[in-house]
Amino acid sequence: MTAVSLDITGTGWLTTLQDLGRRDAERRGVPTGGAADQHSAAVANVLVGNPRGATLIENLGGELALVPDRDVLVAVAGAPARVSVDGAMAGDWSPVVVPAGREIRVRCDTGRGTRTYLAVNGAIGAETFLGSAAPDARMGFGQILTRGARLPLETEFRRFRRAFFEPPLFRLPVPALRCPEGPWTIDVVESPGIHAIPGVREVIEESAYVVTPRSNHVGLRLDGPVRHPDTDTEIVSHGVPVGALQIPHADELIVLGRYRSLTAGYPIVGVASRASLPLLGQAGPGRELRFRWVDRETSLRAHAEREREVRMLERAVAGAFGALGLATPLPRQ
Repeated sequence: MTAVSLDITGTGWLTTLQDLGRRDAERRGVPTGGAADQHSAAVANVLVGNPRGATLIENLGGELALVPDRDVLVAVAGAPARVSVDGAMAGDWSPVVVPAGREIRVRCDTGRGTRTYLAVNGAIGAETFLGSAAPDARMGFGQILTRGARLPLETEFRRFRRAFFEPPLFRLPVPALRCPEGPWTIDVVESPGIHAIPGVREVIEESAYVVTPRSNHVGLRLDGPVRHPDTDTEIVSHGVPVGALQIPHADELIVLGRYRSLTAGYPIVGVASRASLPLLGQAGPGRELRFRWVDRETSLRAHAEREREVRMLERAVAGAFGALGLATPLPRQ
């Protein structure tokens, strides 16, 4: 292992250390947290030969920049971004060598998404809370990176160099997240609460919703038409999955995120499919969303296909890195 320092020379609107979140923490009253766009975070780690859940950097908007003091292998995934190394253009969704003393800069195209993920081959030294590096501001665990910060890294990468003008070293089957222009379509599965509000299914299906600046890590608040229950029957608060569609007393729709807690007694009318959650993690203020009702089987098939693609990438990376003498975790079976 080689000890490396990563000097943070620029940050976005909010730059944090992240991973895929906590396991079994919610029974203790602590949200699972983790990367808003779990797919992009996992793929970024796979592309540099790390386990999917390794600590990496999540950057919200603006431009992230850092300089390593030794050669490192990095990958950037998430929203479309302009990536450069010492001024030379590099690709996102691909392994990139950053030589010692050179600066990598990542500028997110905020018109197409809000978050980018930068993974580095090896293990970033980070504090953890309940086994995870994921931030939880309410618990006083911010994990915020600022300009001038220095991150320690342990890596085995030291085997080859690449000139910026050479063809890409790897041609991998990367399942890049598509962040199209225009409205994004989110697949949603009905939940039992939908039957308590007559006509709400049709309203949601036929309407457009816009993400508001009131959105945060707990959930997306959407402007658009909703309906409310006809009765004042109390709804017992209970745990809900990530992506639950909640209708509060106000005339808005909320899509709960990875830092949600209980329902607070509001009706839950549906749950976004797991395959749609990465797009929700990229949705920022002004983004128009439309919802499409699907059945549970369709939702499960879409998730299974995405998982198959990531596993295929893991196998391809293991083969390519193995040929270069670089170790990778065993692909999931």
